[in-house]
Amino acid sequence: MKNIYTLGLLPLLSLAAAAAIPQNKTYDAIIVGGGPSGLSALMGLGRVRRNVLLIDSGEYRNGPTRHMHDVLGFDGVTPAYYRWAAREQISHYDTVTAVNGTVTKIEALNNNTLFNVVAKYPDGESTVSAQKIVLATGLRDLLPSTPGLEENWGKGIFWCPWCDGHEHADQALGLLSGLDDAPGLVREISTLNSDIIAFVNGTDTPENRAATEKSFPQWEKYLQIHNVTIENRTIASINRLKDGSDPNADPSLPTNPEYDLFSVNFTEGESVERAAFFTSFPDEQKSTVGQDMGVQLYGGRLAADNAKGLSTNIQGVYAIGDANSDNVTNVPHALFTGKRTAVYLHVQLAREEANRELAGNGTAPATRDLDLDPRSVWERMNGHPGDILYAGEFEQ
Repeated sequence: MKNIYTLGLLPLLSLAAAAAIPQNKTYDAIIVGGGPSGLSALMGLGRVRRNVLLIDSGEYRNGPTRHMHDVLGFDGVTPAYYRWAAREQISHYDTVTAVNGTVTKIEALNNNTLFNVVAKYPDGESTVSAQKIVLATGLRDLLPSTPGLEENWGKGIFWCPWCDGHEHADQALGLLSGLDDAPGLVREISTLNSDIIAFVNGTDTPENRAATEKSFPQWEKYLQIHNVTIENRTIASINRLKDGSDPNADPSLPTNPEYDLFSVNFTEGESVERAAFFTSFPDEQKSTVGQDMGVQLYGGRLAADNAKGLSTNIQGVYAIGDANSDNVTNVPHALFTGKRTAVYLHVQLAREEANRELAGNGTAPATRDLDLDPRSVWERMNGHPGDILYAGEFEQ
């Protein structure tokens, strides 16, 4: 079994080689990004035999983390194992293809009825075409340059309590944030940790105290209630003293508590030890291809209309997962967004095909006899409550 697990550590298990991509073929859709949302969209479209190409750079926001949590049926597996398992299942749908590559440009043609996608593959650059585009390009965390932070990111230093907090419950916790974010972080983590130091890195100033009081009234009293200490010294580095990971662990199994240990070193004075850190740092779009082609941003995210299948301001282009503007960033939600767009996109294509057929400009595909009503298609594709990709009741 270990040989199978090792496959999950590869950046991408391609379902096809880049050299095998037909250059004269127009896909129903091209998905940019192979994280959970992109894979969910690929499976959803494969289920209705759409011809789809997924192009994946092999870079993932949750790549550094040890384990992926809060996903029913896959709680605690490594992110790489999850992607491997997903691709293994998707490989049984013969109308979809996934390849290694980095998309560098998307060009809209013919009044947004066709898109050319330029990508760099391991064996060179080429252009492929599709009727629709799904942007599953994700986000990138913007980490401070503090020595030891990036090196240990995702391994005892985390930003999501649902993703990693349970493994460090009841441990000595440090908060890494500005003063204004510290009370909110304590509120989020209060059911997991009670020994908390907020390392605010010089941001405890009169101005910031006033701003924090405005955003979180009585914040000082709240921190006192929870016995939170504010440490305002400037952080020089964070050093790992103990590694809580198990290199021999089975990547397919849920995890146990992780016992890391770190030393926080300052520009002056003695160091402080903490077992783990909960952080608040900014992020940005991982890729600019959406913005470069004219997709509008909202709050730094690709603006997507939930009522229209997460479509963007550019007709035929959709934005899913962490990259879009619904401001929800977790794996279950990423799966939902991929499924939602797959349903909507398929219905839109089917309507366009029906219009061409009725106008005498196309031939009806023999295998596509679905009722084109969106509710009917949703019910056929969506499965049943309890299924891993079940996305809830139809809403329009």
